[in-house]
Amino acid sequence: MTKGIVALVAIAGAAAALAQQPAEPPKPPAPPASPVAKQPKPKTQKEIAAIQAMFNATTPDERIAAAKALITGFADSEFRPLAWQLIAASYQQKNDEDNMIAAAEELLKIDPKNFNAMIMIAGSLARRTREFDLDKEEKLGRAEKLAAQARAAIKTAPRPNPQVTDEQWAAAKKDFDAQVSEALGLCALARKNYPLAIKHFKEALQNANQPDQTTMVRLANAHVEAKQYNEAITVLDQVLAMPNLHPAVKQFAEQEKKRATVLKDAKPAAGPAQPSVMPEPVPVAPKP
Repeated sequence: MTKGIVALVAIAGAAAALAQQPAEPPKPPAPPASPVAKQPKPKTQKEIAAIQAMFNATTPDERIAAAKALITGFADSEFRPLAWQLIAASYQQKNDEDNMIAAAEELLKIDPKNFNAMIMIAGSLARRTREFDLDKEEKLGRAEKLAAQARAAIKTAPRPNPQVTDEQWAAAKKDFDAQVSEALGLCALARKNYPLAIKHFKEALQNANQPDQTTMVRLANAHVEAKQYNEAITVLDQVLAMPNLHPAVKQFAEQEKKRATVLKDAKPAAGPAQPSVMPEPVPVAPKP
């Protein structure tokens, strides 16, 4: 018997049982659903075709080309923010951070409250900031400001469309907030504030719908730099046991576990090992 048939049988049985019981008093009305964002509307059949081409694209390059065609061909399209968001996410999938930031900046120009753009820029700035950059504080300061703005925008963001339930949207917002924590953790890591980095990375993992491999190795790296070697090894063992581990993450996790083990077993007089170089983020598919 298939799962669908089992479910129907169970529902029918429950209904029959309820029919034999005294009627219950009416339940109070359900609370009203949360607000839904204004839905964009196409103006012409040609614009509809351009939108469909954007959504039907199967590769990042095809998606970027289709989205740019919509933007240039329909200057007054209400789908322009979504097009820029897809462009930024597609460049992120290609690990092309320069073009990702450029697209996210364009998105913020026409949608200043777009927390996706804020998170993309904040994370990229924090990832790419180096210790001796002359504009280090400027970049990290902007990253932290954008992360704070994104967190505030997420709290009040309406559901993107009516098909998304309140429960689904609440879970999605937690996941977005996890990305904010990730960006803040990267900022703290760049500033060598390892306890704060640990705090933010743990928040990111707690709020994410699924544990992120890269976040976990960054948490382990922060533990190593904070001389919390046992904690680092525990996290790295969890990472290395994960199925479908990205090769770059696996390589870094193995190196970092070896470094943590050496430092843990070293005599107090021994100098610290050379810090590891963090891998670039694992490519992810753009979210709808």
